[in-house]
Amino acid sequence: MSGRRRTLDAVTETELARKRRARKMARELAVIHPDAHCELDFTTPLELAVATILSAQCTDERVNQVTPKLFARYPTAADYAAADRTELETMIKPTGFFRNKTDSLIKLGTALTEKYHGEVPAKLAQLVELPGIGRKTANVILGNAFGVPGITVDTHFGRLVGRWQWTDETDPVKIEHAVGALIERRDWTMLSHRVIFHGRRVCHSRKPACGACTLAPMCPSYGLGPTNRAEAVKLLKGPRVAELAALVDEELPVAGAAGVVKGAA
Repeated sequence: MSGRRRTLDAVTETELARKRRARKMARELAVIHPDAHCELDFTTPLELAVATILSAQCTDERVNQVTPKLFARYPTAADYAAADRTELETMIKPTGFFRNKTDSLIKLGTALTEKYHGEVPAKLAQLVELPGIGRKTANVILGNAFGVPGITVDTHFGRLVGRWQWTDETDPVKIEHAVGALIERRDWTMLSHRVIFHGRRVCHSRKPACGACTLAPMCPSYGLGPTNRAEAVKLLKGPRVAELAALVDEELPVAGAAGVVKGAA
């Protein structure tokens, strides 16, 4: 198989063609990652808000190791508002930046108690005004705690939609709006999970597993990583490596202009 990279010309691809390609890729992501979900453990909107704040510059796995005892110790917003700073810092220290995060959690608890009777609001405009909660965190809360569709633009999401030439925006808010115009609103939350899963398991930052990715026929960046299937399979990560590898045909076509498969013969 050729390792040559062929790129899609974003200038010549029409908006309609880009939308169709993006939606086709989104459907394929659902096949590739049927297990996609929010990887932060939580049972209430407050727990998700806290876990998401702790996840900044920290892995979800590490956060999930810390939160059981944290949630048991501070079950309400008022508990965070009244928390002893030293004790709270000690509990969340493994997540990093614990002093800033402690400050955010105490202020969040205070704001929720004073403004919303201790409850996490279910509206974006209200969420982004709360301490420690930016637009990305707000969309995580809305989509996963309240079922309100939202696009979460984290590092993986921004990197992949750029590679796929869904948008050339680099600002997270502009990326969110650009992708939202391509994908139906009802699919926003799950799309976010699936793109993030793909970024963690297949389309890695430095060396994507191009030869083990079924998005290849639609991907203008095919060839950034090894296109040889055996070599690419070794790069796959996560608990479903065997399933991901099984999805890929031995001969993977190369993406050509406007997402049309080239070189498949």
